[in-house]
Amino acid sequence: MIHVVAIITAKPGNRDKILEAFHANVPAVHAEAGCIEYGPATDTDGVGPFQTKFGPDTFVVLEKWESLDHLKAHGASPHMAAYGAKTKDMIASRAIHVLSPA
Repeated sequence: MIHVVAIITAKPGNRDKILEAFHANVPAVHAEAGCIEYGPATDTDGVGPFQTKFGPDTFVVLEKWESLDHLKAHGASPHMAAYGAKTKDMIASRAIHVLSPA
């Protein structure tokens, strides 16, 4: 299994627009071969001082794929290319961490 943690930071005021496009794309991703989990997450309020927040412009995508080949196919899919084209001008930065179980 492959785990992915993608940290997406929007240009100020654009996170909700990116998340709207993201949610519209989720059914296509869930239908992909090898997709186990794929979804966005944002900071939880009220946790307390031990939490390190990402902030109001950032969200994290948590993914699980059956294999690296499935992840590569996901990255090359037409719906991901369309999502990327739609959101690229709204994104300030993105870091994608691809991990294996330890």
